[in-house]
Amino acid sequence: MVKAAMRQGKDTMIPKIDAAALARGEAEAMAQVREGAFETGFLTLENTALTPERVSRVIETYRAFFHLPEAEKAGVDMAATGSNRGWGASRSEQVDPTANPDYKEVFDCGITLPEGDPLTSMQFYAPNRWPAAPDGFRAEVEGYFEAARGVALDLLSGIARAIGEDGAYFADKFSRPMALLRGNYYPARPGWAGDKDFGIAAHTDYGCVTLLATDGQPGLEVEMRDGSWLGVQAEPGTFVVNFGEMLEMWTGGRVRATLHRVVGGPDERISVPLFFNPNHDTNVAPIGSSDVILAGEHLSRRYNETYVHLQAKG
Repeated sequence: MVKAAMRQGKDTMIPKIDAAALARGEAEAMAQVREGAFETGFLTLENTALTPERVSRVIETYRAFFHLPEAEKAGVDMAATGSNRGWGASRSEQVDPTANPDYKEVFDCGITLPEGDPLTSMQFYAPNRWPAAPDGFRAEVEGYFEAARGVALDLLSGIARAIGEDGAYFADKFSRPMALLRGNYYPARPGWAGDKDFGIAAHTDYGCVTLLATDGQPGLEVEMRDGSWLGVQAEPGTFVVNFGEMLEMWTGGRVRATLHRVVGGPDERISVPLFFNPNHDTNVAPIGSSDVILAGEHLSRRYNETYVHLQAKG
């Protein structure tokens, strides 16, 4: 089943895709993926291996962490590292240099490599930092992270087929992915917030594909072709999917990376994006071209522009 997930006005919509229909290669699902990839840069995805109950559980696990006293969270503060592993305090990121730093907290983790692996010296393969509380935090987050990577790889296969490439094109390029799982905590928007204050300011994602789970609270807005902003809201178990700068390059501009933002509202909001990016040495220049653009170099540059503690090092 494929239907419009969100509508604004007469013609604006974000396609909603049934993951099982996409896996079967059903024509309507393929057409809707093309519409999302080529037109809005966004779609929503349902009926995946991650159930609503599973998604709700990881969201509440992150919520319990973010509600801890700041002194406890500071024990895994990523500002003490040269990477993005652990907790990031409010205003630790600035995705738009013309806006104020983003009013949100985050918790980031990546894949775990064997001890002594030389890749751990790279910022996108750095060792994870795990808090002591809440109980079971690491197991819950790591289990979700593994399952979400499987969903994202299946989705990429469907995207490849929808745009006319081999469905297995991406399969061997994610054996050691620069995948980042994040918990976002957006507090209620404060009364002092002005025009340059956002939960996260307008930006395009840096990597390949983003698989976003949310607690159902509104807040995410996507810029449409006419410059208007469309609110996108999804309950746990339905994922908001968008495409990043890396995939736009990789597909020669066929897939769009679209500006989006979170302004903030009267209630707190939790979201859990999986930023699914290929191995660091993958060439993400347009498919079929003779150019070379290494995925790791692109991602490292964009990280260093965004994380306040990495800006300071630069």
